[in-house]
Amino acid sequence: MPSLGADMEHGKMVEWLVKPGDFVHRGDVVAVVDTDKTVMDVESFEEGVVAELLVDVGTTVPIGTPLARITQTPDDGAGQSSPPPAAPQVKPRPEEAGAQVPPPVRHLAHQLGVDTSEIRGTGKHGAVTRADVERAAAAEARPGRVPAVPAAGRIRSSPRARRLADQLGIDIGTVPGTGPDGAVTEGDIQRAVQGTAASEPTGEASPPAQGALPAEVPLPAEEAPPSEAPSEAQDRLSSLRRAVGSLMSRSKKTIPHYYLSTTLDLRAAVAWMQLENQQRPVASRLIPSALLLKATALAARDVPEVNGFFTDGVFRPSSSVHLGVAVALRHGGLVAPAIHDADTLAVDVLMQKLRDLVSRARAGRLQRAEMADPTLTVTNLGDLGVEAVYGVIYPPQVAMVGLGRLMEQPWAHDGMVGVRAAVTATLSADHRVSDGLRGARFLARIDELLQQPEEL
Repeated sequence: MPSLGADMEHGKMVEWLVKPGDFVHRGDVVAVVDTDKTVMDVESFEEGVVAELLVDVGTTVPIGTPLARITQTPDDGAGQSSPPPAAPQVKPRPEEAGAQVPPPVRHLAHQLGVDTSEIRGTGKHGAVTRADVERAAAAEARPGRVPAVPAAGRIRSSPRARRLADQLGIDIGTVPGTGPDGAVTEGDIQRAVQGTAASEPTGEASPPAQGALPAEVPLPAEEAPPSEAPSEAQDRLSSLRRAVGSLMSRSKKTIPHYYLSTTLDLRAAVAWMQLENQQRPVASRLIPSALLLKATALAARDVPEVNGFFTDGVFRPSSSVHLGVAVALRHGGLVAPAIHDADTLAVDVLMQKLRDLVSRARAGRLQRAEMADPTLTVTNLGDLGVEAVYGVIYPPQVAMVGLGRLMEQPWAHDGMVGVRAAVTATLSADHRVSDGLRGARFLARIDELLQQPEEL
């Protein structure tokens, strides 16, 4: 069980994406783990054959607990005295449909509700590729297509639908599926909850059904109707709040915070962005957050005292800028996964990674490295109308940047008063590592970079 954050002590096995006999490469997603904060993917650190799964689904174990055994050759773990047969090393024939399904591809198939056994792979030696799965999903979604009959006793559903059904205590076998080939989707589960709530007799008007909400998960504890029994989702939210509260209490007790703020002049950045967006399709247009994040990452590279970790009484600056981005979760709480090497990414690429990261964070599909190694965190509450935010440092990091909303405000320059676009930026920093001089230099560097947005 890997450590997926500085405050993580244990994790719960939610789903295995491999089985004994599967060959995995380093970096392949092999399992899904539930922490106190979110559900995250776990990648393999080794390459070889999965010999044995050591932790059952639903089991909670401390970090450091072995989850699976991977060998260089197939091994059933039964104590064979002779070498294991070499058959699994034989490359499957191309005509064998679905002969090889790498774990990441199987993961995608789970998400799309696609049965890989029915796919003819177009990859090397007949392996099923991501493109094969996506084509199959598109074909199954064609209007007028007659759904195939699932195998006896098998209920097709996405992992998110299964997790939601477990949270709400719904028997997924009783829910009619509307997905590809009758697969049960998350929306089907929510409609089933709504129907259940509507059928329960009451002596007064019922509260709005959870399935009618735009959110994709149960109501958080603070919004749940008073008459509703405590649910697993509420317990999860309470656990998340406790974990975050414990970490922030430790941060305030052990880190001597100091705070600075400044107003960033975005006139040049917004003007450049508007001209740039006129030449782009809507889907690829830039947003101010991408420029602010890129400027912050470059400034952190130039002022290393805000970028790194304070551990064992020593500050260790990071040679890379892995920018943590605070993301509010749909069921409550927040996580701050990292955009790796943000200072080296083009603004377009950084914006794409930001959208992908937010989407996967809210879907519970983050990876271990994204949670374990942010070197500096940014929190942006501007979309909620907040003008300034003063964050609490996430240990062992040594700084946090807060960004408020983009505003038009009076601006005096060279004896003239005009209106400019501006954002309030704040810095919470560790006085053991830096001081007001270096912190001010960092904020000033962000402002300098934003005056030449075409060079970001």
